[in-house]
Amino acid sequence: MLDMVIKGGTVVTPSGTGQWDIGISGEQIAAVALPGLLPEEGAQVVDAGGRIVVPGGIETHAHAAANVQPGARELVAGVPNAGPIEHSLGAIWGGTTTVIDFAPVPNEGDLVRGIHEFIEPWRGNAYTDYSTHCIYNQFSTPDAISRYGELVNAGFPSVKIFTTDIRPPEGRANSLTPIGKIDAGRLEHVMNEIARHGGVLAVHGEDDELVMYNYLLAQQRGHWDWYNVHLIHSKTVEDLAFRSTVRLAERTGVGLYFVHVTAKDGLDVISEARSNGLPVYGEVLTLALSFNCDRYREPDGMKYHTYPSLKYEEDRLNLWDGLHRSDLTFTATDSSFTTYLDKIAGRNVVDVRGGNIGIEIRMGVNYTEAVVKQGMTLERFADVTSTNAAKLLGLYPRKGAIAAGSDADLCIIDPSYKKALTMADLHVRDYSPWEGWEVDGWPTTVLLRGKVMVDGGQLLGTADDGQLIPRKIDPAPLSRPAF
Repeated sequence: MLDMVIKGGTVVTPSGTGQWDIGISGEQIAAVALPGLLPEEGAQVVDAGGRIVVPGGIETHAHAAANVQPGARELVAGVPNAGPIEHSLGAIWGGTTTVIDFAPVPNEGDLVRGIHEFIEPWRGNAYTDYSTHCIYNQFSTPDAISRYGELVNAGFPSVKIFTTDIRPPEGRANSLTPIGKIDAGRLEHVMNEIARHGGVLAVHGEDDELVMYNYLLAQQRGHWDWYNVHLIHSKTVEDLAFRSTVRLAERTGVGLYFVHVTAKDGLDVISEARSNGLPVYGEVLTLALSFNCDRYREPDGMKYHTYPSLKYEEDRLNLWDGLHRSDLTFTATDSSFTTYLDKIAGRNVVDVRGGNIGIEIRMGVNYTEAVVKQGMTLERFADVTSTNAAKLLGLYPRKGAIAAGSDADLCIIDPSYKKALTMADLHVRDYSPWEGWEVDGWPTTVLLRGKVMVDGGQLLGTADDGQLIPRKIDPAPLSRPAF
């Protein structure tokens, strides 16, 4: 007997798109069948007629637990920072059912316990399922790096590193995220360990020496206003870091992906590496697909910024091309947000706030821009919003697929939903760079492991519905460009 039948929708499965009915038993998909073949007696029936059913979105890039660590500074006095409950609330309203955070690897003691303690704020505060990448940096000891295999065995196979400190020392107090660039010696060691244990490396790639010198030049040349941030986190900065990282990855045999690719220059490096058979992938933010650095010139143009920075219109268009031709693998958010007043408080290139509030709009805006406006297939849309991330990060086929045995994580999109977004349509904080954005289709029903979390404008799930999901990566995408 089935607990739920979803019928009448256009369903995107690993085998293609068609008119299918979905049978759910407990938390999993039990069957995908031709219309009318599934027994409905005793089952909750969801009519998806006229709507599109895709796998629940997977957000690969969110900074949430760091914001609510004991002693974390509130960026706005009296306004709690956005932690897991706010991030997952926005995610589930927008059709994203799994969120991956970041946690620093401790240098001593039980490494796995340290990761669990850092992401403890998610437990009981998650409308979505969740996991975390593990961060190594310049302060990581050789012993902690050598013990990376313990993290893999515990279900945390992905590592994040930064090749830059992003801001000069005087600006780092504005960051809630544990960063700290990594040096070349530690990076090679990390890569060797990841390659040996079957993990994947996520890279924030910017050349640190050039970034810091660009800050000095900006000060001397009178380019200190926030709207010059793209001159510091420049196209050249991305190009240099991507090239050196790919070279080291080639020597160590590690599979990697570059987070928040912003420029044609970085995309070209990824394309070249993939053409040479290297397992190199690219993540792109919906922010960078939607806006360019001209937006910084608006009176409150800081609201469009997250690090590295937006680039030029040519770059934005090239990022779309890269996503269509598969040199960019999936979309993400770099979610970390506060209130509008804090977001616009930074008035220069050091104080300007990072972070992005796009976790709720990612699925809907990507559907409008990619499928409706640019003709992306529904299969490719599912790939770049869910399936590819699941495959690269060790969640597939439990996540990222509408297939028997997969978790019943579903995003049902209504293509007749057409309007300009207002803040009344959104559910976290008090601003959005996409306010006024014309959307043509939007998630209206969202399921997490068989439970209807959102339906018809109502939140039906609770903050204790989300679970920590262990991950293990299939070797295929780590040896060659598999998708």
